[in-house]
Amino acid sequence: MSLMLIDSASLWYRAYYGMPDTLRSPSDEPINAIKGFIDMSARLILHYQPDQIVLCLDGDWRPSWRVELFPAYKLNRVDETGEEEEPDLLTPQIPHILDFFDAVGFPIIGVDDAEADDVIATLATRSPGPVRIVTGDRDLFQLVDDSRDVKVVYLAKGISAHDLVNRDWIQEKYSIPGERYALFAMIRGDSSDGLPGIKGIGEKGAAAIAAEFSSMDEVISAAQSEDERLHPTHRKRILADLMYATIVTELVSCSRNLALPDFPLKKSGSPADAKALLTMKNELGLGASVDRLISALQW
Repeated sequence: MSLMLIDSASLWYRAYYGMPDTLRSPSDEPINAIKGFIDMSARLILHYQPDQIVLCLDGDWRPSWRVELFPAYKLNRVDETGEEEEPDLLTPQIPHILDFFDAVGFPIIGVDDAEADDVIATLATRSPGPVRIVTGDRDLFQLVDDSRDVKVVYLAKGISAHDLVNRDWIQEKYSIPGERYALFAMIRGDSSDGLPGIKGIGEKGAAAIAAEFSSMDEVISAAQSEDERLHPTHRKRILADLMYATIVTELVSCSRNLALPDFPLKKSGSPADAKALLTMKNELGLGASVDRLISALQW
């Protein structure tokens, strides 16, 4: 049974910026993110033919346990009200997206004090495969597992030119063993999440280290024992940034053991609420986008 896990926020941001904000409902509400999300979902479903599709949400985009470990975590995205910065015209569209796919019947899962990445990681880990993870976020490359056919549908280049990421793809792209992407990311850092990485090492150095070691614990041990596999400059910089090195595994690694609700393993052969779906189609002016999704679902 194949499972498609959608990183919902990643997809609605991509939909919002990929469609003109002049798209409006009959009542003049912005609908570009709604239509874009539906259209992209239809294309992905048509292409991959999953047995079930799950929309994964942030219960908290800055979970308390990550912020306690590293207060600057995603702090760069916080606005003056303390909330995540978000385009004004996107915000009112998000409830419509969720209501729409609830009426379609897709499971929608978010967990308090956990990010969508953690939900996706838990579901991907529990599934026997195949699993397709839809995202524009490289963080989820750490979940790729060829043995269970867990791959990332990476949308950085859009739907038409998306990459299907397996371990060979990671190795070719970053010159590291495919299963060591998380370690590589820990050392390199991620400015979008406010994570600096190990200061002074950078992407090339991170790749060199990940080619030799399989975990941050191994890297720290090598630095402390003057392991010859570690370049002297890298050793010095790891020891200088040891406090960060000791917490970054917990920061970057997705949680894979959340308590999640059960859901059917196979999508329904009809909408969960056909009346609500028709109402939203008409009131929001979603027209052909809804028709394309229904066609992709073979209803």
